[in-house]
Amino acid sequence: MLIWFRAPTLAILPDDKFVTRQTVVSNMAASSNAKGTQLEDMEEDAGIKEEMDSDEEEGMKVESSEDDEDDLSEDDKENEAEIQRLEEQLSINVFDYNCHLDLIKLLRQEGELSRLRRARQKMSELFPLTEEIWLEWLKDEIRLTEEESNREKIYELFEKAVKDYICPDIWLEYAQYSIGGMGSPAGLEKVRSIFERALTAVGLHMTKGSTVWDAYREFENVMLSSVQPPAGSVPTPEEQGKHNTQLERIHTLFRRQLAIPFMDLEATYGEYEEWSDRGVPETLTCQYKKALQQLAKSRPFEETLLVAEPPKIAEYQAYIEYELKEGDPARIQIIFERALAENCLVPDMWAKYNNYLDRQLKIKDLVLPAHERAVRNCPWTMGLWKCYLLALERHGAEHDIVKDVFEKALEAGFIQATDYVEIWQVYLDYLRRRVDFCKESSKELEELRAAFSRALDYLKQDVEERFSESGDPSCTIMQIWAKIEAHHCKNIQKARELWDSIMTKGNAKFANMWLEYYNLERAYGDAHHCRKALHRAVQCSSDYPEHVCEVLLTFERVEGSLEDWDAAVQKTDTRLGRLKEQQAKVAEKEANQAVQKEGKVEQQRKAKADKKSQKKGPPGGKAGGDKRKAAPADHQAWDEDAERAPKRHKGAGDEGAEEDMEMEMGLFGRRTPAARTKGPPGAKKPQQQASTPASASASSTKAKQDEKPELRNDNNSVFISNLAYTLAEPEQKLKALFECCGPVDQVRPVFSKAGVFKGYGYIQFESKASVPAALKLDRQEVEGRPMFVSPCVDKNTNPDFKVFKYNSAIEKHKVFISGLPFSCTKPQLEELCKSHGTVKDVRLVTYRSGKPKGLAYVEFADEAQASHAVLKLDGTVVDDNQISVSISNPPRKNLKDQGGFGGSMSTSMPRQVYGSRGRGRTQVSLLPRSLQRPSGAVAKAENGTALTDQDQEFKKPAKPLSNSDFAKMLFKK
Repeated sequence: MLIWFRAPTLAILPDDKFVTRQTVVSNMAASSNAKGTQLEDMEEDAGIKEEMDSDEEEGMKVESSEDDEDDLSEDDKENEAEIQRLEEQLSINVFDYNCHLDLIKLLRQEGELSRLRRARQKMSELFPLTEEIWLEWLKDEIRLTEEESNREKIYELFEKAVKDYICPDIWLEYAQYSIGGMGSPAGLEKVRSIFERALTAVGLHMTKGSTVWDAYREFENVMLSSVQPPAGSVPTPEEQGKHNTQLERIHTLFRRQLAIPFMDLEATYGEYEEWSDRGVPETLTCQYKKALQQLAKSRPFEETLLVAEPPKIAEYQAYIEYELKEGDPARIQIIFERALAENCLVPDMWAKYNNYLDRQLKIKDLVLPAHERAVRNCPWTMGLWKCYLLALERHGAEHDIVKDVFEKALEAGFIQATDYVEIWQVYLDYLRRRVDFCKESSKELEELRAAFSRALDYLKQDVEERFSESGDPSCTIMQIWAKIEAHHCKNIQKARELWDSIMTKGNAKFANMWLEYYNLERAYGDAHHCRKALHRAVQCSSDYPEHVCEVLLTFERVEGSLEDWDAAVQKTDTRLGRLKEQQAKVAEKEANQAVQKEGKVEQQRKAKADKKSQKKGPPGGKAGGDKRKAAPADHQAWDEDAERAPKRHKGAGDEGAEEDMEMEMGLFGRRTPAARTKGPPGAKKPQQQASTPASASASSTKAKQDEKPELRNDNNSVFISNLAYTLAEPEQKLKALFECCGPVDQVRPVFSKAGVFKGYGYIQFESKASVPAALKLDRQEVEGRPMFVSPCVDKNTNPDFKVFKYNSAIEKHKVFISGLPFSCTKPQLEELCKSHGTVKDVRLVTYRSGKPKGLAYVEFADEAQASHAVLKLDGTVVDDNQISVSISNPPRKNLKDQGGFGGSMSTSMPRQVYGSRGRGRTQVSLLPRSLQRPSGAVAKAENGTALTDQDQEFKKPAKPLSNSDFAKMLFKK
């Protein structure tokens, strides 16, 4: 039903009838030829009316075909059952937003107009409605309202709609509907009043505000046509005056619009140049240029909003910060309203907007509606209700209104018990400020005392029942009540009763609570009760008894007699003596625990040393049977080492996988024969055969693998590692895991000599096309550990092959987060970061065992979003952990520390080759000094690294060295 005032004629909809510009002119001028024009228009409108009615009836599901009556009756029964189910659901939980939407949708399909109206009204009472829901509701009500007397109900509905959100389309619909009532008394003034209100509300909207201005000008152009005298006639002075007044209205609208920056401002200026018969004034040109300058500053923000994806919070926040610096209240208000229309469920956005209105504008008609909308959108946020109550008091709202808002706050359903304590404190503070304490008794004072009593009962019953705690362990509300009774009401007896109740709620062991009570008695009571309070404090307090004893002695020095002093000294000495005994017992217990701990550490050290000596064996070693007996112990030690997360050597790629690969493929990639070692002398072969089922399985698997080595195809295979050594039946499980990638030809898990799975192996597919799908399973969790999947490449034939490496350069679109709790998951981190920009990827850093390190990388869409996330998230607390956020800038790897054979050689000496378990514990170099490269005169290399002459020899292509070559190098002087 929205109209666009761009055509030369104006489409106006009074009571579902379209009328052309000539009809408006005839109504206003009452010319003699109006009847013919009206007849033509009515004929034209009849066709439009038929089309419109058919569309409406189709949309409301009113018409039905006779052939489909049976199907429709079944659908009606199903829909009616669903409607009843939704109504029952709402009777249980009236705040189910989606349930309201589904019910309205079904009722609209069924054409249940009365029930539909009630459902919409009920939802509007609980929630602000979106622009789409309001437009749909208004369209239905306008269609059903034909009598002129019912127009006021539609006006009331429009008034509710424009209060929920600032929506240009709803204001356009409102103005359009008001045009249909121009025939009523003061109808023209009402139309202009609605247009002016629309300009005030949305006239500064940079992208949609121009449509309201254009509609207003087109309406005034129609009015201009109605006051023009007939062609060929001489206008009277009265007619000429009306014509000039209407022309001035249009000129004024153009001047006002051209002073505001809009996205399509140039077209409006060109339209004014074409329309005006007296040119463009110089002052208007200056205003237009200023508006263009303002538009140039705001255009980047508008373009960013156009391309950004919802919810656009970061983009709107940047726009708001810019407008706050500019300081134009009207523009600040409209950008806040635009942001809230798209992010109505963000409490921080509402809080920021309300804070600005409270501190800067301080206009009641703007402040209070904004607070009301905030709590309707985010009722679970206590801070918004708190600000609302303060704003009501600040602007002098009636007591019944404040009380009603507070009662709604208690029913809002806060998420923690302390929220209820705080909202009660705000309301009690408001009631206290209403009391005139000069009077001994008043209605307001009784209401305050009743409110304190109700607050205590509410926290004890309702809040404790829901949260299992009152939210006020230190009895803050009771302390405030006691101070009010003692200070304002001079009722110290009531204050003492309240403090007795406070101490019985588990607060007697805290010294600070006793000192609070003592200070109250000191200010409003007498010395007797002060002394009594301090004596009880010395006896009961357990956190700071020394301080309480000191306060008691100080009090007696100032106030007490000799008998009082003696009693205080005896009391404190007894208490401090018991305290020293307790401290001595605690110290003795801690010392015993320390001794026991040291004994355990010593036992562990000895056990570790004995185990190490057993593994090394006696010097010289024994042949045959003794060595055979030590094998199980060695095997157990290797299994224990394998269970631990192996340390990763510095270098590129997954070196753990490379080391595991060496165990099967040989040191330099050559495949080792299946049986290349002989058993030790004296070993009994029957013992070897009767080992474990795992060893038998391993032997059979190896035999199968070595029967036809020519069937192995690395191009069709992937290498898997980091699996658990305890994985049962690895061949069957791995085959089932990788069958989703394609037909599996072979599964080759690698076993130790004892038949124990070593945590890695090979998967060979029938087709090479299955390999990319298998590589996507990298890091998938298998029995609690991330499985590594990498290409199966023989490094002997492909020495230049590089496995995947994370980027080591600065990544401005990515942030690095440290200090995360180990329980943080990827969805939780994504939820934390998505409010600051578009999150493209989240990677949690883990150990090889899959345990988290508390580190993560989050990739955003661009550098601006990443920088904004750093500013907002750095230093925030996540599950009691303060996180650190910075732009991702990984440290560069030091080439001389890189392990493996893929790295470049050191500039001082050739790379040493370590075994599959890395370098040994000894750091003594076993390379002869004559083979070491001394640092001498250096030469400049191509990449800036200093190289000696001997180092430059290593730059030459390496060739195999014979035994004689090594001998020459060894004896070279």
